[in-house]
Amino acid sequence: MWAQHIYAETLHFGKVPPVDGMHFFVAPGDGALVDLGGVGVHFKVRGEETGGHFAVVEHPVEPGVIVEPHRHQHEDELSYVLQGTVWARVGDKEVEAHAGSYVWKPRQVLHTFWNVGPEPARILEVISPAGFEGFFEGLAALLQTQPPPEDDIVALCDRYGLDFDHSWLPDIQARFGPLRVV
Repeated sequence: MWAQHIYAETLHFGKVPPVDGMHFFVAPGDGALVDLGGVGVHFKVRGEETGGHFAVVEHPVEPGVIVEPHRHQHEDELSYVLQGTVWARVGDKEVEAHAGSYVWKPRQVLHTFWNVGPEPARILEVISPAGFEGFFEGLAALLQTQPPPEDDIVALCDRYGLDFDHSWLPDIQARFGPLRVV
């Protein structure tokens, strides 16, 4: 009996939703899509559907774009390259990830990814635990105002436990050419 209790406490972050009414299928075009200025976020499985365990998004990445190096305080991310090639740096490791590759980005570890082109790339990202998908929605809303209100962006990052470190950008851009930071 105590083993079942420990199992339940360690594996369930939130209440598991009832099976009735759950979505077990996501068609290729399903889910809302937002554009963050070179990187899209196509929402596929939301945290509310998984009891908060995980969320799944697709990121279309335009050529010549790098995601600002950052670290999450609360989430791990697992990326699977669906199309094209992306480069990724996680901590002190850098890889060229072709379609079919996985890249794990653990919480509290600085990471980034970029597409040097010439073709667009697309990655599938599993975020665990769920919740960070709300950051993408909040950022997309803030980007509707140009220039976006910096104080609001800082508050959004603080709310989601996200911080940035630009120290890698000069080296990456020296080796790969100018990349638009998103």
